[in-house]
Amino acid sequence: MTDRGEVFTIGQIARRTGVPVRTIRFWSDIGVIPPSDRTAGGYRLYDSESVARLDLVRTLRELGIDLPTVQRVLARQATVAEVARAHVAALDAEISILRARRAVLRSVAERASTIEEMKLMHELARLSAAERQRVIDGFVDEVFAGTDPETPGAAIANCMRQLPAELPDDPTAEQVDAWMELAELVADPDFRRRAREMAVAGAGTDVPEPPPYDPQAVLDRVRAAMAEGVAPDSTRGREVLDRLIDPGMPAGERVRLADQMERFTDRRVERYWQLLGVINGTPPFEPSVPAFEWLTTAIRAHAEGGA
Repeated sequence: MTDRGEVFTIGQIARRTGVPVRTIRFWSDIGVIPPSDRTAGGYRLYDSESVARLDLVRTLRELGIDLPTVQRVLARQATVAEVARAHVAALDAEISILRARRAVLRSVAERASTIEEMKLMHELARLSAAERQRVIDGFVDEVFAGTDPETPGAAIANCMRQLPAELPDDPTAEQVDAWMELAELVADPDFRRRAREMAVAGAGTDVPEPPPYDPQAVLDRVRAAMAEGVAPDSTRGREVLDRLIDPGMPAGERVRLADQMERFTDRRVERYWQLLGVINGTPPFEPSVPAFEWLTTAIRAHAEGGA
């Protein structure tokens, strides 16, 4: 007994707290739990305050807090609440990575992926939200560089950046696959060039507004014609075309219209929006590009029929 109350040997404090003697000795050596006294023979002694300190250190270490941070808490350079908040953020990030890995493994199991595909999917899925956003931002910045921010293209650019802040807590194999395909797509130089062409053209002044056709009517009538197997260059195709485009439009104007439609019609660009929708969990939409490709072909095939 001392004037500080009951004291304990290192073996006693180990039995009392369940912390191994070797660990207590190490923590004591680095100053985390200094002994309160020593015996005449030099053996360490610990008082009740040391026991309480050891309990706190053990709890923080079991929660995964590193020793330098534990020392800051003990020195009152940081509160337990501050440390807890930081640790929660770190655990959230780790959980997010683990969930992404689980989704990758599920996707690999379902689609019998090759080793190379699995490695790529894993690397993409483990990217942080900020890193995923940088991939997309880099693509969008290149595509829309130098275009007028006041044009409709600016709004399109903003929409093209809309990745979710995080992959879902339990991402589906489809979402993991969509992210892999999207990342490959925006890295493709040919796709970036094509998207850039569309962005620059969209910022120009030669695009008619509104177009000389009803976009919804095009989708409705052309999809029906395609379902029936109507060829765009056939007589029946001409009948469908005349319901959508003024039959009296001169041939030259028809050709220019076809050129404009082709400039803004691209299956891979539409695929970009489809993949973004899968990742964001939005309802899928029916592709519109095939209908406008059909219409463009029909316009060129029957251009000579214009007035």
